[in-house]
Amino acid sequence: MSETTPRRLSLRWLTLGEIVGVAAVVIAALGLWENHREHVESVKEHAAELAAGALKSTFLMTGALDRDSDAVRLTPVHSDQVIQTQTVWFPSAVRAGSVETTGNPRLEARWIEDGLRGSAGKAKQGRVPVGVQTVYIDDGQTKTDTAVYELAYSLHPRFLLGDKVQLEGLSLARRGVTGNLQSAVNGLWSGGRD
Repeated sequence: MSETTPRRLSLRWLTLGEIVGVAAVVIAALGLWENHREHVESVKEHAAELAAGALKSTFLMTGALDRDSDAVRLTPVHSDQVIQTQTVWFPSAVRAGSVETTGNPRLEARWIEDGLRGSAGKAKQGRVPVGVQTVYIDDGQTKTDTAVYELAYSLHPRFLLGDKVQLEGLSLARRGVTGNLQSAVNGLWSGGRD
């Protein structure tokens, strides 16, 4: 039998050209990773800008109670939107005809108190749908929004007088309502009264 001698591995030193080549590959990989990371960040920023722009262009109102005048004062959520006029529809059983406001957006209890006293039955609190068409200025352009809100109210008995209607607050029911707002409001009122 012949003896085999273990072979010795020979180590080879890298040449300067090979070191430069490996360094170039590493630098290219780092550059590719950095470009990918910047691209992902720019896509996120662009999506956030689009979402903020869409939210800004949306018209929403809030209602603040004004106990002195028995009204709910309406203001846009975005302070750079300015309400010009509003046409308000209540259910026909509560009030026949619409109400128009100019420069002082509000919902007043006196507009609906007679109708609520007669149609509310024994309920001492509830919500009445309100169709609102708002003409407003946004970014220098005149725009129109149509929506249905729910106006919360409560009835308070008074001696020898009819119940006092007190408005409680406002919440959005539907945005971008198309067609006849009076019909939309009547449908919600009759649907909620069953």
